[in-house]
Amino acid sequence: MWPVILGAGAVALLLKALFEDEEDTGKEIKKRIFISFAIEDEQYRDFLVSQAKNERSPFTFVDMSVKQPWNEKVWKQKCRTKIKSCDGMIVLLSKNTWYSSGARWEIKCAREENIPVIGMHIKKNDQGAIPPELKGKKVITWSWDNLAKVIKGI
Repeated sequence: MWPVILGAGAVALLLKALFEDEEDTGKEIKKRIFISFAIEDEQYRDFLVSQAKNERSPFTFVDMSVKQPWNEKVWKQKCRTKIKSCDGMIVLLSKNTWYSSGARWEIKCAREENIPVIGMHIKKNDQGAIPPELKGKKVITWSWDNLAKVIKGI
């Protein structure tokens, strides 16, 4: 059984966003984005992955979910390594995020590692409180246009 303290922190998702470099020769830029979320919101991560399979989607996802329980120290070490290897982090925000110690630790870790962090509300009309770890960071509402813009800006 996973300790509750890990929350969604035991689950990481890497997003490879493909964009045309407007100021370059049209060469693709692949960005790795760590997705942080409360484990209770895993279905929204799954929705994001499903939508990314759409032919028109500019994103592809690689699921790096943890398949085994780790103790907290090992999890934090492995999670930090994954976060450090990314170009940015998207935090899926809901009413569960405030209570997810794992997601909040991931945000703190990304900030410590100077990884850009963006919050993204998963529900337009039912938003939860934004955790203090996101203070001063950009927060958007989930839409493909908003997501594409922030990832391109990372």
